[in-house]
Amino acid sequence: MPITAKDVEFTYAKFIKEGVPQFRAYYKDVKSVKAISDLTVRIEMSVPNKEKLFSLAQSTRVLPEHYWKDKNFSEPLNEPPVGSGAYKIVDYKMGQSLTYQLDENYWAKDLPVNVGRNNFKTIQYDYYRDDTVMLEAFKAGEFDFREESSAKFWASSYNGVNFDKGYIKKEEIEHHKPMATQAFVFNTERPVFSDPKVREALNYAMDFEWMNKNMFYNQYTRTRSYFQNTDYEAKGLPSEAELEILNKYKGQIPERVFTEEYNPPVTDGSGRIRPQMRKAFALLKEAGWQLKNKVMTNVETGEPLSFELLIYSPTSERFAIPVQKNMRAMGIDMRIRTVDTTQYLKRWRDRDFDMVSSRYTAHPYPSSDLKIVWNSHFIDSTYNQAGVKDPVIDDLTDLIEQNQQNPESLLALGRSLDRVLQWNFYIIPQWYIKKYRVATWDKFERPDVLPTYDLGVDTWWISEEKAEKLPAKRR
Repeated sequence: MPITAKDVEFTYAKFIKEGVPQFRAYYKDVKSVKAISDLTVRIEMSVPNKEKLFSLAQSTRVLPEHYWKDKNFSEPLNEPPVGSGAYKIVDYKMGQSLTYQLDENYWAKDLPVNVGRNNFKTIQYDYYRDDTVMLEAFKAGEFDFREESSAKFWASSYNGVNFDKGYIKKEEIEHHKPMATQAFVFNTERPVFSDPKVREALNYAMDFEWMNKNMFYNQYTRTRSYFQNTDYEAKGLPSEAELEILNKYKGQIPERVFTEEYNPPVTDGSGRIRPQMRKAFALLKEAGWQLKNKVMTNVETGEPLSFELLIYSPTSERFAIPVQKNMRAMGIDMRIRTVDTTQYLKRWRDRDFDMVSSRYTAHPYPSSDLKIVWNSHFIDSTYNQAGVKDPVIDDLTDLIEQNQQNPESLLALGRSLDRVLQWNFYIIPQWYIKKYRVATWDKFERPDVLPTYDLGVDTWWISEEKAEKLPAKRR
């Protein structure tokens, strides 16, 4: 069935009624979305805003009314939904597998943007509860493709008879995509983390150099920016264009924004962090804390410096424990609480946490979406993990939204925002890698030029010549 303007009208109404709260908050200036003919939609806004208009038109997936009108977003589906892409779901086993088949009559297959893409007739996704089991299944020939996220697995577990015979190919493929900001995130609404000096002091408890050498096989680089691996990353001292923006906020932002380049603490990698601890103690003393009987204690209240890190993954626990150990050496009680995914999401949405190990989505450029993450008007959005309520950050994100069509202003504004966020210490930054770690049963070919921001698996194809050399199971 064709998608019509009525489907667009229905979609907006459906998201406003049943969608996530930030959808309603972000599009609060949209007065109405009405179909005025089969192919024309009229959008009325109380405040003109080209960026939000395009965001609404481009980012919102149109839902066919005939399928979704009797369904509720809060209830899971027990059948494949209607789609309009190149593949159809032809089989699924709940919690086990999902199989797509190429639609030979796909309406957009001959558009120039799709030439050379969608080369696989069938794609099957298998689900595993355990990552170790999944890796062993891959090595045994249960599936064709695996992108690795664990440095330990990549360094020590990609071996065996099928590697020795050349059946499985292991590659590190350089990329140029923006990197998400992975970090331990402070909930600044908690009194214990309300002081930036405390947050800065706790940054000294992460010995990244030791962790990278002993746990990650030196595969990672330390994260230092909210625009990591883009032109908007703030480096060196502010440019003239940045100073023109930042000077307006003197006295409201940390002075080091103007005088220093931000970088996370660096250790010698030995595991001994006494120099870093001394700096942390000095900051904590300025913030009203002191060591008393080997416990970091608030001078006024007598309360110990204690907080909980909320996680849901054993992997997160593995790299949180060295930080916990260093916190303990500083007299700080950092408790690690592992909960199941459902409980984690509820507490995250309710903002019922002291600290989480999470990430901020990568941004190739400063978009108006940054308001959802940092602007105080979106404090109830679960994306504002740090609970930031800062008039300067509000102003900068508003200016970013207003300057979406001005690349020069956007460059200065993005770097200025990055500096203000960096020096407010809302996170303990973790790490990133500028490569795809990919292993495949060696039957694929791909174009010489990859997409800038993606691995581009939908442009790959199977070489019959290569496939013939593999065991029958994986041809």
